[in-house]
Amino acid sequence: MFKLLNILWNSFRMALQELRVNKLRTFLSLFGITIGIFCIIGVLATVDSLERKVQNDIKAFGNNTIYIDKWDYSGGGPDYPWWKYMKRPNMKVEEMRFIKLKSQLASNLCFFVSSNVNLSYKDNILSNVNIYGITEEFTAIQTIDIDYGRYLNEAEFMRGTTSAVLGYVVAEQLFGNPQKAVGKQVSYNGKRVNIIGVIKKQGQSFVGGFDYDQSLIVTYRYFASVYNPDYSSPFIMVQGKKDVPSPALADELTGVMRQLRKLSPAEENNFSCNDVAQFSEQVGGFFGQVSAGGWAIAGLSLIVGAFGVANIMFVTVRERTSQIGLKKAIGAKRRTILTEFLLESAFLCIIGGLIGLGLVWLMSLVLSAVLPFPIYIAPNIIILALSICIGLGIISGIIPASIAAKMDPVVAIRTK
Repeated sequence: MFKLLNILWNSFRMALQELRVNKLRTFLSLFGITIGIFCIIGVLATVDSLERKVQNDIKAFGNNTIYIDKWDYSGGGPDYPWWKYMKRPNMKVEEMRFIKLKSQLASNLCFFVSSNVNLSYKDNILSNVNIYGITEEFTAIQTIDIDYGRYLNEAEFMRGTTSAVLGYVVAEQLFGNPQKAVGKQVSYNGKRVNIIGVIKKQGQSFVGGFDYDQSLIVTYRYFASVYNPDYSSPFIMVQGKKDVPSPALADELTGVMRQLRKLSPAEENNFSCNDVAQFSEQVGGFFGQVSAGGWAIAGLSLIVGAFGVANIMFVTVRERTSQIGLKKAIGAKRRTILTEFLLESAFLCIIGGLIGLGLVWLMSLVLSAVLPFPIYIAPNIIILALSICIGLGIISGIIPASIAAKMDPVVAIRTK
C-alpha cells in the first residue's frame, strides 16, 4: 500500500514539475484536453439542465394523465389536419361524469375551460390574463401551491361562488405586493370576483400548458355562468390509478368515449386521448440526439489533446532516460516504471480536465444569470469527465511508458 502511494505521489509531483518547467509546451498540449472536456461537460450540463426543466414542465401537466380533447396534441406543421379536428364536437362536462361512472382505471377527473380577460383593480388594468374554470379534482392532478391565503373549498365548487385564486405575477402587477391581493375584489367584463388566495410563483414554462403566474382560477360552475363552455377550449383531464400504465388508461378511455358518442366500429374517433407520457419520451429522444452531437464535436478536441499528451510523454521519457536507467539499476521493476509514467500521463490529463471543468463552472454561473433555468453540473457528469481524463491519459501514455519500462539500464544510464 505504501509503495503504491509513493508511486502516486511521485507521478503527481513529476506532472506538476512538467507543468512548471515547460509551461508553454505543456499548456499547448493540454489545451485540446481542456477544450474537449469543456465541450463535453458544457453540452451535457446544459442539455441535462434544460431537459430537467422541460421534463418538470411536462410533469406539471399531471402524472399518468390523459387529456381528452377534440384536438390532437402530437401533431403540428403544414400536414396537421386542423380542419378535421375543428369539426369535431367539443367536450362536455356531462361526458366527464359519464367517464367517472364507467372507467375502472381512472382515479381523478377534471373538466377544464379557459378564456382571456382584461383584469382591473381600481386604476390598474392588466390585459391578457388567463381565466381558468376547473372542477373539484383539478388539484389532485395538478400541483398548485398557495403562497398567500387559501385555495377554493368544496362549498365554493358546489355553489359556484365568485371566489377566485390569483396568479403571483398578476397579483404583483395589480397590487405591488402580492400578499395585498387576498381579500380584495378584481373586475373583468363588468364582473367582480373575490380573491381568496395567491398562487406561488411558478416561473416560465418551455412547453406551454398552464400559465399559473398569469392566471385567475375560478370554479367551473361560476365560469359556466359567465361564458359558454363550448367556446372556451374545453377538455377533460383523466389521471390513472396507481401502477396503471398510461397506454392502458388511454385504451380504456377510447372505448368509453366511443360508447358515449355512439360511434360504430367503422367510424373513426371524433376525439383524441392525448398521453402526457409520450411528450416526455419524445423530449428524451430529442435531447439524446443533442448530447450525441456534443460528443461528436468534443471528440475531435479530445483526440487532438491525446496526441498532445502523448508527445509530452515521449519527450519526457527521452529527457529522463538516464534517471530511468538509474532506477532500474538499483532494482526498480518494469511494472513500477510503467505505472509511474502512466500515472503521470493520467495526472496531466486530469489537470487539463480540471481546467475545463473550471471553465464550465464559470459558464454555468453566467448562463444561470441570463437563462430562465439554472445550469447544474451533476456529480455523475463530473465523474464522467474525470474518467475520460484518466482513460485518455492511459491511452496517451501507454506507448511512451512501455518504451521506458523496456529500456536496458546500462544503455539508459550512458545516455546524455
